[in-house]
Amino acid sequence: MNAQDLKNSILQLAIQGKLVEQKEEEEGTAEELYAQIQEERKRLIEEGHIRKKKAMEIADEETPFEIPPNWKWLRVSELGEVIGGGTPKTSVSEYWKDGDISWLTPADMKNVKGKYVSSGSRSITKEGLQSSSARLMPKGAIVYSSRAPIGYIAIAKNELSTNQGFKSLVPLIEGINEYMYFCLISRTSEIQSRASGTTFKEISGTEFGKTLVPLPPIKEQKRIVAKVEELMPLVEKYGDAHTAVTDLNEQFPVEMEKSILQYAIQGKLVEQRPEEGIAEELYAQIQEQKQELIENGKIKKPKKLTEITEEEIPFGIPDSWMWSRLGDIVSFDIGKTPPRSEGKFWGNDFWWVSIADMVDRGYIKETKEKVSALTLDEKFKNYLVPKGTLLMSFKLTIGKISILEVDAVHNEAIISIYPFVNEDYITRDYLFRVLPFMSIYGDAKSAIKGNTLNKTSLNNLLIPLPPIEEQKRIVERIEELLPYTKQLIK
Repeated sequence: MNAQDLKNSILQLAIQGKLVEQKEEEEGTAEELYAQIQEERKRLIEEGHIRKKKAMEIADEETPFEIPPNWKWLRVSELGEVIGGGTPKTSVSEYWKDGDISWLTPADMKNVKGKYVSSGSRSITKEGLQSSSARLMPKGAIVYSSRAPIGYIAIAKNELSTNQGFKSLVPLIEGINEYMYFCLISRTSEIQSRASGTTFKEISGTEFGKTLVPLPPIKEQKRIVAKVEELMPLVEKYGDAHTAVTDLNEQFPVEMEKSILQYAIQGKLVEQRPEEGIAEELYAQIQEQKQELIENGKIKKPKKLTEITEEEIPFGIPDSWMWSRLGDIVSFDIGKTPPRSEGKFWGNDFWWVSIADMVDRGYIKETKEKVSALTLDEKFKNYLVPKGTLLMSFKLTIGKISILEVDAVHNEAIISIYPFVNEDYITRDYLFRVLPFMSIYGDAKSAIKGNTLNKTSLNNLLIPLPPIEEQKRIVERIEELLPYTKQLIK
């Protein structure tokens, strides 16, 4: 249960008569309080301050829950006068300049802290008040926004007025406004359910007045208010603690996954086995395979990469591993986007991958767009990348990585990666786990331009390289452990 749910529960218990005990011998009944309200209404009608209104009966099926026998169900309009608001013409400066009557809009209510409100961002003059449907309400009135949104609420700390976005309540007798403040908060979802409108929902004065509220004796109201105000600071503390725990619960699986992968690339996730050889042997095999591809014309001879210095190495690795640059162990292709202005390149023949299509550390089964077969034939050609290829983003979003489950082409913000030695996709799957981490360790000076790794910095990315069989065991261990972190997230 979050803090808002707890607050709602407390207020619901309060208006059901379950938050404090009933003390009939000292409090009387709500009927007696209602009689006082009726007497005051009669007096105000006779003096011409308010109009006489027809009473609205309450059917048993309307009441939403049981209340104590000494309480009484009433409609809001029976407890006081429901008042709307208005806006003086903004073009008439006399209605606004040097105004000293506080004037509220629903937007002002966003900034109200606590139970009381005294002013908004603007004030109006007496002339402005008289020229519009705005009404001057007394201190203690309950200000309630009726649209955009419905349910901002506060008690007037002084005389004030509102615009037409309110249906406020001026109680007929003093002393009930603080209970009604909490009661209306609790009844707001029901009030909202009766709102109407297409552009935005609004509750009319008539509908607001029909709202059913449970009325306790006045002394019990005071005890209810005191109890609620005693509990609310505790609810806030609970909310802070709940948020902290929720954040921890959300972050812990993510941090656990990062720790697993960090252990993996540092050689701490599985044991090293001497019989599996050393990374230098794998590296020699990679160079042989690369040379063969060069001699067969399948790849161009790359520029020799610089030696790795001690200063570059970000962390320690086992003695049987070695540090390598990405360009020494893989070849990669940068994609290209066909001209958007030439419709012939866009169609339904081949999947076309953008960064938005990439499932981070996941698999691409389909894309939002496709290109035509002409894309592979004309001068603006992208190469068809085979199913099973590793893709990594290197612009804007660096290190987002996916594996293709379909043949596809991709744009220029993505590289397709081809390990020179890739027995049973072992190196691909190892890089699938490693590259999101290692891409942040690239040549910073080359990588800083607009959050983009360039071709040089891609080639120079440092990769911790284990023997091939250990790579396989690392991947198997990661795939064994990561589902547990997903369960924690759920």
